[in-house]
Amino acid sequence: MSRKLTIAFLTHEPFYPPSGGGSAEAVFLVSEMVRRGHAVHVFGPKIPDAEMVEKKFGVKLHPFEKWEMGRYAKLRNFKYVAYPFFLGRLVAAAAREIKFDLIFSQHAISAVAAGKLKKKLGVPVVMNFPDLLTGFMETWPSYLAPKPLVHALVRYEISLPVRYGVNGVCAISDEFADRLAARGYAREKICPIYYGYDAAAFPLREKIPSPENPPVVVMHGSFDAHHLGQIAFDAVKTVAAKKPETIFRFVGKRTAGLEKFLQRARAIPNFKYEADGFTPYAEVSKKLAGATVGIVPYEESAGTHCAFVAKIVEYVATGLPTVCTPLKSVSGYFKNDPLVKFSKFDGEDFGNKILEWLAAPVSSWQPFAKKSSARVKAELDWQPLCRKAVDFAEKILE
Repeated sequence: MSRKLTIAFLTHEPFYPPSGGGSAEAVFLVSEMVRRGHAVHVFGPKIPDAEMVEKKFGVKLHPFEKWEMGRYAKLRNFKYVAYPFFLGRLVAAAAREIKFDLIFSQHAISAVAAGKLKKKLGVPVVMNFPDLLTGFMETWPSYLAPKPLVHALVRYEISLPVRYGVNGVCAISDEFADRLAARGYAREKICPIYYGYDAAAFPLREKIPSPENPPVVVMHGSFDAHHLGQIAFDAVKTVAAKKPETIFRFVGKRTAGLEKFLQRARAIPNFKYEADGFTPYAEVSKKLAGATVGIVPYEESAGTHCAFVAKIVEYVATGLPTVCTPLKSVSGYFKNDPLVKFSKFDGEDFGNKILEWLAAPVSSWQPFAKKSSARVKAELDWQPLCRKAVDFAEKILE
């Protein structure tokens, strides 16, 4: 596109530094927009060193300052409900002085604001969904998330593109795209872009751990409620009973969800673990490189089926044998990958899949690691994915 656009980029997560989840994608999307000469205005929570960030990325920041927003903020869910209203007011105020050509929303929370702004300002809107956010709540306890309420929220989130008649949608997976189309949104207006990773931060490891050392089973991430449930617990129990020397390594902030899981798992005989807390994104690959198996023990829900899970991408990129529950979003992409085993949605079966990897001779998978790593680098690095997303947004406007 030769025309240079003025873009309002809406997000509910601090733009920089990335805190995980969809926030990692935002930085690369904005960088691609700026690289093409577009003027990008980022509307999101207030961040430290804002002036430095503006210079680093070539953007204009419009900070939301009414309350703290972030992945680990107190009363997070209540703040999420109110945030779109105030975010919309922030963008509308800026629009009195700036003529925006496009509103690009990141995640469902900012999509609500973007949809309402489309009607108010008459500006084209592209919604990007890095996950089906409310779908993860299906695995929460009923006293926190009553099932009828959760199902209503999922229906509402999927209805957003139709409800507001937006111009285009970027979806994290083919599964999510299918659900949007089933709700009545035109399939040709949906671009599945998947969810990527920073290939520079997750290189193929140069050597594998010595088989003489105790095996290490690793999981990294934000450790929300849907990450560590009954499947993870039963898997740990199965592995610890049959291979008691195994160490389980949890890489990430010690959230309430992780603490609850560890407290419960300590009752398992021979359970050994490492949980050192927050690890900067650029250093996560070092924790993975020294492991034997990577795991994605997600419980089944609409959210997990739609999520193109970054963990599995980063494990494969590092050259790490992986076990994952059969999530529709990733099982199609990785079904023939020799580094990935899919279990049932059953903790004992998941644990047995881990044990299969631990028993497998290195020669049965190591020769394939380089090819698997190269594939995700070529297809799922942020740069080609973000080029695809911005190409789509530009084509929508044309």
